[in-house]
Amino acid sequence: MVRILISTARRLALKIASYGAMHLIVAVLVAFALTRDWRIALAVGVVEPVFQTIAYSIHDRVWHRVERRRMLSGVEETAEAFTARLELMDAHEQNRAHNHHGHHGHSHALPRNLKQIALKTVTYGVMHFTVAVLVAFALTRDIRIALAIGTVEPLVQTVFFTLHDRIWTRIEARKAARRAAEAAA
Repeated sequence: MVRILISTARRLALKIASYGAMHLIVAVLVAFALTRDWRIALAVGVVEPVFQTIAYSIHDRVWHRVERRRMLSGVEETAEAFTARLELMDAHEQNRAHNHHGHHGHSHALPRNLKQIALKTVTYGVMHFTVAVLVAFALTRDIRIALAIGTVEPLVQTVFFTLHDRIWTRIEARKAARRAAEAAA
């Protein structure tokens, strides 16, 4: 049980850390391309990703709740979230358990269709734009530069966010398939 907790915490930390590193690099490069000033680019690159990583974590948690197929009671929701995070139930068991109670699928699942993926990406882009403009303005006190950084940088980051999310989805799918194969063997 402890091993599962540590493994889950490690994966979550790696996902957040990889997002932070990707964001830092892209933010510095975009800010430098727009300002041609390494000091501003580094300031934006160091400060802005901290706020974006916090916002990303909140965004991800909100989406876990949005993606629920059906509202559960507090006890059921807690039990489901706990078993999902600890990976005590595989996808087949989750679907069987939910279908038995009239539920359809696992409430903490990743988006499964293009509409959900697009909506998640758009909400990420809006959140990112807002945070980027506020941070850039606080650092530069120039609304034009802040709007330029706030417009271009989130567009570039949104592409990288989508790639990052897809990579992590594939990693988790491969691990789930490997666990299922090991359990079947």
